[in-house]
Amino acid sequence: MATIAVIGSGFGGLSLAARLQARGFDVTLFEKNEHVGGHAYQMKKNGYTFDLGPSLITSPGIIKDIFKAANKRLEDYVELVPLDPFYRIYFHDGTFTDYQGDTAEMKRQLGKFDEHDAANYERFIKFAGKIHHKVIVEGLGKKPFDLATMLKFTPAATRLMVPLPSYTAVRRFFRHPKNVFTFSFNTLFIGGNPFRSPSVYLMIPYLEKEEGIWYSKGGMYSLVKAMEKLFIDLNGTLRTNSPVAKITVENGVATGVVVNDEHLKFDAVVSNAHFASTHLDLIDRSARRKWSDRKVKNMDYSMSAFMLYLGVKKQYPKMLHHTLIIAKRYKQLIYDIFDRKILADDFSLYCHVPTRTDKSMAPEGCESMYVLAPVPNLLAKINWDDMARPFAERIINFLEHEFGLTDLKENLEVMEIFTPNDFESLCNDYLGSAWGLEPKLTQTAIFRPKNRSEDIKNFYLVGASTHPGAGVPGVLLSAEATENAIVQDFNTQPEK
Repeated sequence: MATIAVIGSGFGGLSLAARLQARGFDVTLFEKNEHVGGHAYQMKKNGYTFDLGPSLITSPGIIKDIFKAANKRLEDYVELVPLDPFYRIYFHDGTFTDYQGDTAEMKRQLGKFDEHDAANYERFIKFAGKIHHKVIVEGLGKKPFDLATMLKFTPAATRLMVPLPSYTAVRRFFRHPKNVFTFSFNTLFIGGNPFRSPSVYLMIPYLEKEEGIWYSKGGMYSLVKAMEKLFIDLNGTLRTNSPVAKITVENGVATGVVVNDEHLKFDAVVSNAHFASTHLDLIDRSARRKWSDRKVKNMDYSMSAFMLYLGVKKQYPKMLHHTLIIAKRYKQLIYDIFDRKILADDFSLYCHVPTRTDKSMAPEGCESMYVLAPVPNLLAKINWDDMARPFAERIINFLEHEFGLTDLKENLEVMEIFTPNDFESLCNDYLGSAWGLEPKLTQTAIFRPKNRSEDIKNFYLVGASTHPGAGVPGVLLSAEATENAIVQDFNTQPEK
């Protein structure tokens, strides 16, 4: 039985560890923190519960497949609750779109701004469905992506306008700026710039329509705990408080890890840690030919996020479970975040208010809220030690005095701040880039780091920066792609 070390217990590491353990491998999962979860950690304070990272489920089918691979049922581990609408998008002028899966209602929402766009909705969904078919149904997102796969996919990619930026492709169907935003912003959920992320990511609206948006009762961390339990039920070995200091490589082959000054030998090693920190911090330079320090540092990394976790002793029905509040500027604000790398005077916000669905997330009559503002990564040289509190005050003042959350400040019982510095120091995210590599065309598919290392035999990657990409569905698909690579390799090697 081959032994495998998996570094990091985010969704990628947990799902891959469970998949491999179910396959008969002997898997040890290492987590540097006291509890599993990675970015999907949870915080409790004064009776309030906050998911610190991912907050929505867009493809329960992909999650069910993990449990199915172990002959288990997701429903026996966690309860998923469908949301309707999926989220509300407030625009700067007070108008809003309730984004949902029902075709007639979605056409009505689009028609509020432009009847032409309403008429084109089904044509757009059909287009997005073709991309979904290639990536999900035909399994491109579940397989290691190599040159042969790329050549096979190229004709379809050209027909489906995959090389075009998402925003450009969406404008071929919709003309009102609010409707274009509604179907082009999704790449921000995976750390991408809608004006340069390829339109392959437009499968997301189709995924949402077909499978819905779901909430894991008790918060996203309940799904993390479900995967942890699945792994343990399969007799996997979990080691928390066990930061990996080094991946050992001998004669070009990964041979194990160093944990708490102990060298542990394994037949293969997988990293679910940030792509850059994995290479720069855990692997000796001499073992890396393609992914030299220079090449790793020259890749383009995603934006970061400024997070507020708010416990409020008042409820605000205006806030749905998922609420977006959009600034008047769209393209220029994105440009400020990704390219100019400045902290602009304005901001757009994503708000997660699970108490709208699950009262257990806060004391009775109170609200648990997290507020995310996309911000530049640490290449921006923003002094967050000085800027965190003033920026938080700007957001709170906006929500109270401009957006209409009356008396928000005086009803705050909890306010925790998480900045790009925290993503770097607590999550080992290079440059505080919370989503890893930016999903632009030249860093997608074959141009993305491979699930199977190109430098080191028996070393693999899983998670946001490898194929197919970030976001919970992308990360879970990466686990399946990495599993397939490992199974291929170890089917041709004698068991040790």
